[in-house]
Amino acid sequence: MSTIQDLKYKFNNLDVFGKIIAINVVIFIIGLIFEALLRIDLFTYFELPSDIMDFLFQPWSLITYGFLHNGIFHVIFNMLFLYYLSRVTTNLFRSKMILNIYFLGIICGGLAFLAFNNLMPASFFSGKGILVGASAGVSALLLFVAAYMPNSEIRLFNAFTVKWKHIAMVFVGFDLIKMLLGLNQGGYVAHFGGYFLGYIYATQLTKGTDIGTGFERMMDTVVSWFKPKSKLKTVHKNKTKSATSRKTKNASDTLSKQKKIDAILDKISKSGYESLTADEKAFLFKVGKD
Repeated sequence: MSTIQDLKYKFNNLDVFGKIIAINVVIFIIGLIFEALLRIDLFTYFELPSDIMDFLFQPWSLITYGFLHNGIFHVIFNMLFLYYLSRVTTNLFRSKMILNIYFLGIICGGLAFLAFNNLMPASFFSGKGILVGASAGVSALLLFVAAYMPNSEIRLFNAFTVKWKHIAMVFVGFDLIKMLLGLNQGGYVAHFGGYFLGYIYATQLTKGTDIGTGFERMMDTVVSWFKPKSKLKTVHKNKTKSATSRKTKNASDTLSKQKKIDAILDKISKSGYESLTADEKAFLFKVGKD
């Protein structure tokens, strides 16, 4: 197997967030090579500009800026944080829902950046320039986890455990201080756009409302445009009764599974992940892979 085929095989076997991380890293390396060898900023038209008129000529940049980074530590930090947060969330929730939070966080971060640049006086806000980085999406996931299950924990350096809510408090606090000091204000405003989305998503989800369903349907439609249409015809037999029976059983199984998931999430929120039994952890792992 050639090196390219081997890499393609490994990429295809990654989960969706593994693929996002790989794409971010590859794009960063390609951009670095072009800038070092040819002095060309290959992705200029994919960066989010601060001027609203410039943005209107490249509206796709509201999402594409989230795949670009301006330094090695920038991309490493964001991708490591995305890795840990995606592991926590995709074991408990649908992958598509976590994708909704991530990309809506990137969009809200970009909108916050545009709004502050074009509505706030220059004397108050000095975030002019361009915006790049996945930080707003990562911030959205961080606040979602911290708000939805505040007592869930992560083990750091195999030495001690920290609750996600405390990690979120530290990051939000530092971001606020840096923004008020005028350090990279545009970037930190985008972080707060992501924080806002993550918090709203979590609080609405606890009330039974998934605010990302509309966005998910839209993205499914866009993805379907690029899928090859099957030429095979499906022959449907008259099995109305059995089909109805299967639908009823599936609906009942789904409801029962969701109730069990909700009970486990409530237990995590109150007592932390380590309070779960081995059977409960195994059940969450199985649900996360379905």
